[in-house]
Amino acid sequence: MSKKVKLILLFICSITSVKAQIPEKIKSIFPVGTVMHNNLAYAGDTLKRHKLDIYLPVNAKGNIPLVIWIHGGAWKLNDKFADMGYMKNTVKSFIDEGYAFASIDYRYSTDAIFPAQIQDCNQAISWLYQNAGKYGIDRNKFAVIGFSAGGHLASLLALSNNNQIKQFTSDGKPVPFKIKAVIDFYGPSNFTALIPKIEINDPTDAVTSLFGATILERPDIATLASPTTYVDANDPPFIIFHGEKDESVPYTQSVLLRSYLLRAKVANELTIVANAPHYGEMFDVESNRKKISVFLKTYLK
Repeated sequence: MSKKVKLILLFICSITSVKAQIPEKIKSIFPVGTVMHNNLAYAGDTLKRHKLDIYLPVNAKGNIPLVIWIHGGAWKLNDKFADMGYMKNTVKSFIDEGYAFASIDYRYSTDAIFPAQIQDCNQAISWLYQNAGKYGIDRNKFAVIGFSAGGHLASLLALSNNNQIKQFTSDGKPVPFKIKAVIDFYGPSNFTALIPKIEINDPTDAVTSLFGATILERPDIATLASPTTYVDANDPPFIIFHGEKDESVPYTQSVLLRSYLLRAKVANELTIVANAPHYGEMFDVESNRKKISVFLKTYLK
């Protein structure tokens, strides 16, 4: 066997092994023919948490808008496939409606405390911006969608996008991209407003793990990490969903975020889902999907 043939076979095997890393239950969510690019390294290193996936509609013509998925998990759990399982129809609708779709991983708080997570999100989206042409993506039409901790990160990176917070990027430089629209599912928006809920001396508390200290010990970090800190008139539009019976992140967090957005005259819409808990299929309903569809067609296309 010639050296050239060996190299070709090695290349084919490497592609097969990479694609195989997408779980079958996730692959099955996407329409037949969806083009999948798995485990793309966005930070120039080999860290498992510095990877992202891109999904493209079949026969995409190029220059298509991109929806970027940021998973939840208390900043220390799950991966870039998380939340898709109970949001199957919403995920599928993005591809059906002609959007490119990307899902990113970021470092856990148990490996690196804040602001590592927002640095990773900004670096991942910067990579998507810089490589957009290679995948037929319009780099000027980016939307973010996040769930719980991912909702917090999506809101934070979008709202701080025009504030040039040096701590929020790995090199301290401004990001090259702009976010055009934000879909926030029950993300924390103001950590100081969560003080009554926290266990002050519990090191396993999600927020304590994120900050490496309690909110009361480091109110400066709590303020730095709160999306509401950065709301101004130049921010992108928001559509927000929150469960009425959310015991992890009270729905008042989204009400508070909406109040800030209204005061700054930023377009926004809030849906409190009756009887819904912190997450689940109650959010993947047709009425919510229609709202998201109209929202994206208004602000992204």
